[in-house]
Amino acid sequence: MARITSPQPAELQKKTMTINMGPQHPSTHGVLRIEVTVDGEVVKKAKPDIGYLHRCFEKYAESLGDFAKVVPYTDRIDYVSALHQEMGYVIAVEKLLEIEVPERVEYMRVILAELQRIASHLLGIGTFGLDLGAFTPFLYCFIEREKILRILEKVSGARLLYNYICVGGLMRDIPEDFKSDTWEFINGFRPKIKELNDLLTTNSIFIERTANIGVLPAEVALNYSASGPMLRGSGVSWDIRKNDSYSIYDRFDFDIPVGKGEVGTVGDCWDRYIVRVREMEESLKIIEQALDQMPDEGDVQEAVPRRIRSKEGEIYVRTETPRGELGYYIISEKSGPYRIKARTPSFVNLSILPAISKGALVADLVAIVGSIDIVLGGVDR
Repeated sequence: MARITSPQPAELQKKTMTINMGPQHPSTHGVLRIEVTVDGEVVKKAKPDIGYLHRCFEKYAESLGDFAKVVPYTDRIDYVSALHQEMGYVIAVEKLLEIEVPERVEYMRVILAELQRIASHLLGIGTFGLDLGAFTPFLYCFIEREKILRILEKVSGARLLYNYICVGGLMRDIPEDFKSDTWEFINGFRPKIKELNDLLTTNSIFIERTANIGVLPAEVALNYSASGPMLRGSGVSWDIRKNDSYSIYDRFDFDIPVGKGEVGTVGDCWDRYIVRVREMEESLKIIEQALDQMPDEGDVQEAVPRRIRSKEGEIYVRTETPRGELGYYIISEKSGPYRIKARTPSFVNLSILPAISKGALVADLVAIVGSIDIVLGGVDR
């Protein structure tokens, strides 16, 4: 007669398993692999495997030998907010070469940058909801984003990679109906933010999936050099537009939204989400003020040099993009750029993933990755 024995302790010992996760988020298809070590449903370790979108931007920019020729390649760094990439680089070159930019150009750059910030946040918010199963808000966000892309297309002729901001000015003047189109968008978009809040922000399922998930304490965020909504979601009031102002941002009245732990813990996925929603309202404020103050006339190519005369020197300039701090470090020679280094927020913010995903459930890891709002072009440069 067979004898039934109890399992021995060694047989009961738990084993971890390493699996590949994704692609889950729309921006990670084919360009990001997350190596996840799990114990059942619990994440023990999550390691991003990057480099699949590497285009060698920095070395290629150095090989061009001309500051102006680099601008189109900055667009590819973060193709969701290409105007911010152009603006940051151009400001660095202008400071390095001491080029004064006309007032009208400064206002135009700010307006376009804030429109792009809203468009980028709409994409980030919509796809974040999509990651968690909310399809309708995704469509709502894309409808509004499309209105901005049409304005940008009228201005620059392109919908994604603009090559519109150039050293010393803009490629061409804005169309006559730019102001009326922008005001029409502003007036129509404010009620849509309320709709988005009704659909997603206060949705109990959405809150259940995002509150107290992926908590990033302020000290950890600072230690990792996080920036943008990742940092502000943890309650740190830091925005380069206000704290280390550039262009003409010091002329505008706007607030810095931060995470407050309204439905969970400060620094969770919901806090990072709500910071992006409220930043769109602040961008509307800036655009309204800039439209009112912008000179009606002026040559946007007045300060554009026919031939850029380089000089020896070095500079680091940082600007606030939708994902955080974008910095350009440039070493210049008399013949042109010798070294160009881009500090991109997506790369830094993604490095926090192992720290905030340990102990989370696999399903929550989807929410955590979506809440970082990465663009892999910015990670790989």
